Amino acid sequence: MTVYFIGAGPGDPDLITIKGRALIERCPVCLFAGSLVPEAVVAFAPEGALVRDTAPMTLDEIMAEIEIASQKGQDVARVHSGDPSLYGAVAEQIRRLKALGIDYQIIPGVSAYAAAAASMGQELTIPEVCQTVILTRTAMKSSGMPEGEDLETLGRTGVTLVIHLSVRNLLEIERQLGPLYGADCPVVVAYRVGWPDELIIRGTLRDIRDKVRAAKVTRTALIFIGPALTETDFRDSALYDGAHPHILRPKRAGADVRKISDARSST
Repeated sequence: MTVYFIGAGPGDPDLITIKGRALIERCPVCLFAGSLVPEAVVAFAPEGALVRDTAPMTLDEIMAEIEIASQKGQDVARVHSGDPSLYGAVAEQIRRLKALGIDYQIIPGVSAYAAAAASMGQELTIPEVCQTVILTRTAMKSSGMPEGEDLETLGRTGVTLVIHLSVRNLLEIERQLGPLYGADCPVVVAYRVGWPDELIIRGTLRDIRDKVRAAKVTRTALIFIGPALTETDFRDSALYDGAHPHILRPKRAGADVRKISDARSST
């Protein structure tokens, strides 16, 4: 018996991996985070499977269902939104599974920040502008942030920040990051990425809070902050630069291509 932690992606049922879908199709027990995972994802569960929404359940209740499945020798598809490695409350479940001697595997999924970048139509790492992305959140009603991971400390890096679980904390984000990034720093708020009502809101640290309020967005949103979000004046990557040889494109091969081209043009 195995518990499979499956990353379902951000909302679009087509963004689940083939492996994740195949496991849902064969597991007789499916426990899914219904507040963030659409029912269309778990509709692949086999006929007669136990399918339960864990959103209203406590950790003890979830573990009780898993223990019952273990006693019956039934595999469990434990379906989480996005990728289980980020803000999925998976760690405490794994700790309990280890204590119970129950086997588990993690199946990665498309993270919401990656899906949001796709909807925004851009790359987050821009040559010589930003090569680092920090995924973080702010402390509100949930557990506090560890020492040294506050926004002011992270903001001193000047890199692109992707802030989870914090759309109701925009005033504090503006207060802490405004002096570091500037009031005109680009900000994107991505709401319900991958769902039919997805919304991409663009603004700056100065005006994003008003725009989000006008759109009545209060949850299920990611906040992107950094100058790379609107930068267009940057050098091309060296990856495909003809003047930049590497192991798969050695300099000699490039020279041979030029010789062939010159020979063709002269005939």
